[in-house]
Amino acid sequence: MKCKICHTQTVSFEDTQQKKAYLHCLACELIFLDKNFYVNLEDEKKQYGHHNNSFEESGYVEMFERFLDYFWEELNPKTALDFGCGPGPVLCEIMKKRGAAAECYDKFYQTKEVYKNKKYDLITSTEVFEHLANPKETLEHLANHLAPNGVIAIMTLFHTNKQDEFLKWWYRRDPTHITFFTPKSIGVMAKKCGLRVIKHDSKRVVVLASTT
Repeated sequence: MKCKICHTQTVSFEDTQQKKAYLHCLACELIFLDKNFYVNLEDEKKQYGHHNNSFEESGYVEMFERFLDYFWEELNPKTALDFGCGPGPVLCEIMKKRGAAAECYDKFYQTKEVYKNKKYDLITSTEVFEHLANPKETLEHLANHLAPNGVIAIMTLFHTNKQDEFLKWWYRRDPTHITFFTPKSIGVMAKKCGLRVIKHDSKRVVVLASTT
């Protein structure tokens, strides 16, 4: 099977314990689950219901504050979209407190497509891209809603590009996590969407801007 980002032929490897198969692109470093092992939409939403994502969870709020601190001061956005906000739009509310006119969208919980015919200084997507079967398609979609000089900030935990370490990795054990990145794979995907990497923290955050 070819890579869903760069279309290079992938190699397959197996998780013998969970009886799943993954595809690994040695060119752009993307790893993704074989589609035969995807959960259905009902089970996907049920899994999200187990998350404790609210202002009452101090660690969750602090994670978002650190995420925004990574790029906020140099950008100082006036408008923002949180794409994939989940059941509690915590990040959206934090951005409002920082002075941005922020909106949010989620395919399960905030289904109104508020971003139609709009462009934003900042688009955030935290803990979303690991759930996507077609991440490049989604990134292209977000790029179309980016204002001049705006940025897209993505949070998703990066893998080490070693299959043996990947199989021991806790992050991939969530059944709704199906696509896994390194900074390199994000960079390759960004380039194909007319974007470039401004910076990344080598762990879980990458900031993208338009190449034009």
